[in-house]
Amino acid sequence: MHVVLAGGGTAGHIEPALALADALRRQDPTVGITALGTERGLETRLVPERGYDLALIPAVPLPRRPTPELITVPGRLRGTIKAAQDILERTKADCVVGFGGYVALPGYLAAKRRGVPIVVHEANARPGLANKIGSRYTSFVAVSTPDSKLRDARYIGIPLRRSIATLDRAAVRPEARAAFGLDQNLPTLLVSGGSQGARRLNETVQAVAPRLQQSGIQILHAVGPKNELPVVDHMPGMPPYRPVPYLDRMDLAYAAADMMLCRAGAMTVAELSAVGLPAAYVPLPIGNGEQRLNAQPVVKAGGGLLVDDAELTPEWVLSHVVPVLSDPHRLYAMSHAASEFGRRDADELLVGMVREAVAAGRAG
Repeated sequence: MHVVLAGGGTAGHIEPALALADALRRQDPTVGITALGTERGLETRLVPERGYDLALIPAVPLPRRPTPELITVPGRLRGTIKAAQDILERTKADCVVGFGGYVALPGYLAAKRRGVPIVVHEANARPGLANKIGSRYTSFVAVSTPDSKLRDARYIGIPLRRSIATLDRAAVRPEARAAFGLDQNLPTLLVSGGSQGARRLNETVQAVAPRLQQSGIQILHAVGPKNELPVVDHMPGMPPYRPVPYLDRMDLAYAAADMMLCRAGAMTVAELSAVGLPAAYVPLPIGNGEQRLNAQPVVKAGGGLLVDDAELTPEWVLSHVVPVLSDPHRLYAMSHAASEFGRRDADELLVGMVREAVAAGRAG
């Protein structure tokens, strides 16, 4: 069996694709895997690092919503679709699995032309244009939220890295807190805004950090590699405040924390839910509002808080986050609710869908 993955562009598309690739290889080391990508995407680094073949096609950016520009897409796509068809023919592809973005659409259209089975995975609560189109060509559609609007959708969650999907936070906590120089017994707030959404979170946390410390809360703060580290006044006897540029071991960061203050990207919500880490979600106030939709189901289940970007202030943190971190019973209840909502086995479930699609294609 040879599977072609179409999920280039951003980490939100690439990481689920690579998690599926890992799961396919765990079940059958002989499975052939090729990832479609473009020269401009993160896949040029991430895919080879994980040991998978990368085949490049021309990039054709897609409008996020129907606009007059949409009518020019088919003409611009012709060469890209032909390049994708050539890859499907060369690899003798048995299935194309798309994860959205501008790599997925030519993958879907090439698969349709060649009669190759298609599987669609949509990570966001509000599907993008590529997956809306791709879902019309297949009955094998996987989604990350239980209330997806895509037809024939199966709720499976998002395929996660094994280091996250198998994480036992309680067991790893002593090692994790020691690694970051944190106290073993104090309530711990993890803060990260990602690469694009860190500024507002950074400003708020830096302003409120001394009052959090005075409340007995320690902080692990990933400020972002392009942002300046705050100057920390190490107050004797106060809980630690540990600002770092970047966290390359998110599993350890999750294990060290009792709660997280973060944006609400689909991957972040999926990872926190899977490991049972409560969060205060601050959706990015851009795009089509998908980050709020990503967070709403787990918040409704009791596994997190939700606050608009404009309302995130030091006062909000003190009145909403501190009470949670200061109440072990509430922390436990929110952690349990998050883990009950989360899915750790999405990679295995998606492998099952791929095998179904391949079997149906061969039978047809």
